[in-house]
Amino acid sequence: MAKKEFEQGITPQSEDFSQWYIDTILKAEMADYSCVRGCMNIRPYGYALWENMRDALDRRFKATGHQNAYFPLFVPESFLQKEAEHVEGFAPEVPWVTHVGNEALTERLAIRPTSETVICAAYAQWVQSYRDLPILINQWANVVRWEKRTRLFLRTSEFLWQEGHTCHRTEEEAREETMKMLEVYREFCETELAMPVVCGRKTESEKFAGAVDTYCIEGMLADGNAIQNGTSHFLGQNFSKAFEIKFLDEDNVEKYVWQTSWGVTTRLVGSIVMSHGDDAGLILPPRVAPIQIVVVPVYKDRTRGQVLEEAAKIVAELQDAGLRVKCDDRETVRPGFKYNEWELRGVPLRIEIGPRDIEKGHVVAVRRVDREKTFVQRAELVARLREMLATFHGDLLGRARARIASQTREASTFDELADIVETHRGFVWAGWDGTAETEAAVKERTKATIRNIPFEGSEPTEGMKDVVSGQPAKHRVLFARAY
Repeated sequence: MAKKEFEQGITPQSEDFSQWYIDTILKAEMADYSCVRGCMNIRPYGYALWENMRDALDRRFKATGHQNAYFPLFVPESFLQKEAEHVEGFAPEVPWVTHVGNEALTERLAIRPTSETVICAAYAQWVQSYRDLPILINQWANVVRWEKRTRLFLRTSEFLWQEGHTCHRTEEEAREETMKMLEVYREFCETELAMPVVCGRKTESEKFAGAVDTYCIEGMLADGNAIQNGTSHFLGQNFSKAFEIKFLDEDNVEKYVWQTSWGVTTRLVGSIVMSHGDDAGLILPPRVAPIQIVVVPVYKDRTRGQVLEEAAKIVAELQDAGLRVKCDDRETVRPGFKYNEWELRGVPLRIEIGPRDIEKGHVVAVRRVDREKTFVQRAELVARLREMLATFHGDLLGRARARIASQTREASTFDELADIVETHRGFVWAGWDGTAETEAAVKERTKATIRNIPFEGSEPTEGMKDVVSGQPAKHRVLFARAY
C-alpha cells in the first residue's frame, strides 16, 4: 500500500494542527472517544506509553523519599467548604453524588477534582508530634473535572494523574520540597520525554486555588502554543489551619504543619504527541516508547524460513538486552504497509532484515525521526542500537530546544505583543507591572496568558515598561497562547 494511501485521514499539520493531533491519536490507536461525554478510552498502546512514563516518575518519587498511598474518590461537601478559595476555584467543574439508589444522601459527595481536602482530613489524624513529620506521600489516581471543551489527553472530564501531598515542620522545609519536586518534573521531561521546559512561578490569578505560591513547567508544542506540563504548589498553612493539622513541637508548643502538593497528568501524553510528531504520525521518545524497535522481515516464499528464523534470533537478542522490541511477521500485509504503520505509531527504530542482509552479516536500521538508514553489523547489534536510541533522544531534545529558541520573541508594546501572538505564536517576553488588570487586558485582546514568571530572565531591563499600562515593569514575563 502506498504511503499516501496509508496516511489518508491524517490532516497535515500545516493545514490544521489541532485536527492532525486528533487524527494521529485515533489512527495510531492511542485513545478514542468514550460513550461518556468528555471522557476517553485509553487504548493499550496509549496506556503502555503512560505506564512507562508513570514508572519512570515513580522511581524518582521513591528515590526522593516519597511513598505511595491511596485515598477515597469521594469528598464530603463540608470538606470542600473548609477552604473557601479552594472550593470557589473548583466549584464549576465538580460533579456531585446526591443519591444512593432512591435514597438521598445526608451530605453531598464530590467526585474528586483534587484530593487536598480528603487527604488533609487523614493527616489531621496521623500527625500528633514533630516526630510524625515529614509526611511524604504520593497518590496515583483518577480525578474528574467536568470540562466544557475537551480534547483527547490534553483536557478530558476524567483523567489520570499523580498528586503528591506532603506535610513539614517548617516553612523552609515545605518550600524546599516544592522546588525539589518541580526540579524532578523538569529533569523527567528532558531525560525521559525529550521535552525542554521553562520553570517559573505562576501569577496570582493563575495559581492553584488555595495555594500560597504555584510553580510550573511550561513547554512549547510544534504549533508554537504553550502547554503547562506540571505544577508544584506551596500551600503554606492554608489547609492545615482549615483541617486542624497540628503537631506538638520539640519546644512543647502546638503548631500547624506547612504543606505542599504537586502533580502531572495524562496531559503529558498529548504533549509528547504535539511536541515531536510529524505528518506521518507519532514520533516517540525512546525511553518511554512502548516499542523501541520493530523488526520487519523481508522475504519471498523460498527465503521465508531463513529470514523468519534470523528475525526471531534478533528479537530474542534484543529482548535479552532489556530492549522493548516487536517482530512484525504478519503475512497478510506487505513490508511497505508495515513500514508506514510503525512510522504512524512512532516507533524510534525499524530493523529490516532480508536474505541479502543475512548473507552480508548486517541489518538495515531506519530512524523514525528522519528516516535515515544505517547498516549495522550483526556482531555489534545491541551496542549500536543502544547508541542509536540515545542519539535519537538527543536529536529530539535538540529539535525541541531549537524550536523554543526560534519561537521566542520580545515585545515592547501592546500592538507588538498582539501581532506576534497572532502571527507567530510561541513565547513572547514582555514587561508586566504585576497587576491583574493588565494581565486580564492582554488575555482579552490576544487570548494569551502569562505562562509563568521564569526563574531565569524575569528581571526587567532598565526602563522596561508594562506593555499595557506603560507603568514601570515589575517583572519580565512569558506570554503565550496555550492548550
